[in-house]
Amino acid sequence: MLPEQIKTINDFLQISIKEKGSEFIAIVYPVDNEENVLNHLQEIRKKYYDATHHCYAYKIKSGEQKYSDDGEPNGTAGIRILNAIQHFDLSDVLLVVVRYFGGTKLGVGPLGKAYYNASIEVLEKAEIQSKNLFQKIEIEVDFVFISQIHRIINQFSAIISDSQFTNKANFKCFVKPNDFEKINIELTNLTNGQILITQKRDFKYF
Repeated sequence: MLPEQIKTINDFLQISIKEKGSEFIAIVYPVDNEENVLNHLQEIRKKYYDATHHCYAYKIKSGEQKYSDDGEPNGTAGIRILNAIQHFDLSDVLLVVVRYFGGTKLGVGPLGKAYYNASIEVLEKAEIQSKNLFQKIEIEVDFVFISQIHRIINQFSAIISDSQFTNKANFKCFVKPNDFEKINIELTNLTNGQILITQKRDFKYF
């Protein structure tokens, strides 16, 4: 079951902090799925091929989450990055912290703090937004009812993603799942049942 609303970031962002000679580069990406995650991780490993560690965490709206210490002591990196994501209650986010070792060992406590601080700092600077869940519906109707369709769609803050006009008007729309029944009843009544409305298993966040 997908959540009705998520908080995520708008765009890629990167910051860097230094701790006793080591550099920690925190990079955050918006991601939709695990394939996005793997592609970004591959890019980062190529770009920072000479780094000591590429630690990361991600969380997807489906509830899936994962983290990696990439050779750092257990509990010092991946889980601390995930804690930062959870602190901001974010989904659809991949956060990678690339470390260049500066020659001085930090110790478990300070090391964990450095990974957490780098993660928190990049998320504090990122533009965070809330997105609502919408479901795709398709509408087929006679041309005479087009103005009523637009009025009801606007009334419920739904989104028309595509319109086609052949022998009938065809609309592809995204509506909030909780609004579907109301929209269905209103449009059916307005058109005296001369309308075909199909719910699709296609969900997006806007």
